[in-house]
Formats: sequence, structure tokens, C-alpha cells
Amino acid sequence: VMFAGDVERVELTHRAHSREAFAAGALKAVVWAAGKRPGAYNMRHVLGFD
Repeated sequence: VMFAGDVERVELTHRAHSREAFAAGALKAVVWAAGKRPGAYNMRHVLGFD
């Protein structure tokens, strides 16, 4: 996310130091998806934001 003007810029940046966080999310999605009917899902469903 970046907000920029003529003389300055504000940025929000994310940097992962390892892939551990991504792996945890992938495992959570696999456990959530087990037994679900075929369909279109995204991480909002996995995290309960739907």
C-alpha cells in the first residue's frame, strides 16, 4: 500500500523472514478444506471472514 504525493511517499510493507507463516496458512487451509464439497473457496472462507 502506498500513498504518494509530489514531495513525499508513505508505504506499508510486509516482509517475511521465513516461509513458516505461509506454511501454517497452507496447513490451515488443507484442514479446513478436508471434506468440503467441490466449489470456489478463498482464504476469507478459511479464516471465517465470509
